[in-house]
Amino acid sequence: MIHVKELKKTFGVEHALKGIDFEVDKGEVFGLLGPSGSGKTTTIKLLTGEFKSSGGNIEVNGTTDKHFKKTSYVKHLGILSDKTSLYDRLTVGDNLELYRKLYNAPKNVVDEVLGKVGLLEEKGKRVSKLSKGMKQRVMLCKAVLHKPDVLFLDEPTSALDPTTTEKIHEMLEELKNDGTTIMLTTHNMDEATRLCDKVAFLYEGVIKETGSPEDLRHRYKRNEVHLTYEDGGIRTVGRDVENQGLLKEALFDTSVIDIRTDFPTLGEVFKKVTGKELV
Repeated sequence: MIHVKELKKTFGVEHALKGIDFEVDKGEVFGLLGPSGSGKTTTIKLLTGEFKSSGGNIEVNGTTDKHFKKTSYVKHLGILSDKTSLYDRLTVGDNLELYRKLYNAPKNVVDEVLGKVGLLEEKGKRVSKLSKGMKQRVMLCKAVLHKPDVLFLDEPTSALDPTTTEKIHEMLEELKNDGTTIMLTTHNMDEATRLCDKVAFLYEGVIKETGSPEDLRHRYKRNEVHLTYEDGGIRTVGRDVENQGLLKEALFDTSVIDIRTDFPTLGEVFKKVTGKELV
């Protein structure tokens, strides 16, 4: 579905992308993770035709980047980026109705998507009266109302509260189950762990590591066990033959209240790979 090979992008003397490779299969959720300035948004803009590459090959949904401006390509995409906008003077419903007609989507789809993000009651409100988080949700509705083949999301839940974020996650999971291929950027490691089939760590224009969240966490775990005692004490022991007896005893020691393996979060793995926090 998405094939990227040796993709490069320069802005003057700045090398934003230094030859990155990745592939996304149909129906997968792929997360591009990295700090601000790492090249995430640039990558999205290259794949949606907003930028032209400085080298390499891109193919999305059977179309190469030479044809990304064609309607036959764009009509199968959904995009949420920093360039996504709404008409402030129109109501929420009127905004989405314009795009529904443009994509010839079913008439009931506007109410359907607004209901999924908890904004059906705001359908008659002018966009200018909405909070930043509400506008974010409406723009997401705009991106998905035609059920695109490929959905590009740049920080889709960055301005949202936890309850609304949960609604968005449920919507994205439903789209995935219906066959939509989703590529997203995020700083939220819990979000990436929950949603993504595969992730890539992008740092200073280079992909440093790639794999499923679960595989990456296993790959970089330390072979240790943490024992927490009822007096608050914590003991760390290695998972090896030398400590086998001690660990067996801990299972039956009533003063041990918690036994936990050293299983890193995705954010901790990112720091281990790049030496930097994912912020």
